[in-house]
Amino acid sequence: MIVFTHPDEWSALRSSLFSSRQSVGYVATMGALHAGHQSLISRASKENDLVVTSVYVNPTQFNVASDLDKYPRDLGKDLEIAAAAGCEVVFAPTTEAMYGENVTSENTDYGILTSSLEGAKRPGHFNGVVTIVRKLLKIIGPDNAYFGEKDFQQLAIIRELAIRESLPVNIIGCELIRNSDGLAMSSRNVRLTPEGRIKALEIIRVLKEMEGLKKEMGPQALAEWGFYELERVRGLTPEYMEVVNSSNLESLRDWSEVPSRILTVAWADGVRLLDNIAI
Repeated sequence: MIVFTHPDEWSALRSSLFSSRQSVGYVATMGALHAGHQSLISRASKENDLVVTSVYVNPTQFNVASDLDKYPRDLGKDLEIAAAAGCEVVFAPTTEAMYGENVTSENTDYGILTSSLEGAKRPGHFNGVVTIVRKLLKIIGPDNAYFGEKDFQQLAIIRELAIRESLPVNIIGCELIRNSDGLAMSSRNVRLTPEGRIKALEIIRVLKEMEGLKKEMGPQALAEWGFYELERVRGLTPEYMEVVNSSNLESLRDWSEVPSRILTVAWADGVRLLDNIAI
């Protein structure tokens, strides 16, 4: 496996790897790789001649400094997991390499895509996401970039970024990967205690029940029901529960708008857990 740490290295490296025009698949990560990341890398490997994965914990997308400090980091393990999934090149830059001395993000306003849900709960978060993804896509210049549907709003925003800035890349959304018990895979899951994990499993239980109740109530009533059900779980604190139009993330008015999706966030053990399900 080839590992490079500075953007300037990639141009020469790419030229040396390719004797003729070949496709590059790209997976952006913040490390702490798990089976969800592996699935992205594996798909990229099947659909491209070369796979590049970046491992970088981006400081500008964290709203709370302590959350940034707690984020798990183990580059050695990440390299092993990436290689096993079919990755050949890893970009593991420093913050200085990505930002220089100006570690700030640019303001991004994509309307409801950036202002609702995570945008409302974590002001400035998507400024950081768009800033770093823009930088990474321009550095790597991939043909195809793969992002998981677990961060569904983020995926929608990155697609909008590519459209608005005419970036020559296909943004490909990939299925949310779950553990065998149903918990959505996340790097943050390692911070859950056994008891906290049991509570966290109530999230997917409620989402699946909501899926089954679609014919019995409208989107808004269903969202309120789901939020109340999560509130009833001792040790689990829901932050939001929304039923939205999958295309534009607007709150769903009735079931004639398709496709639709339920997006939710809840806290367990002090860990913020995102989940979603298509309905």
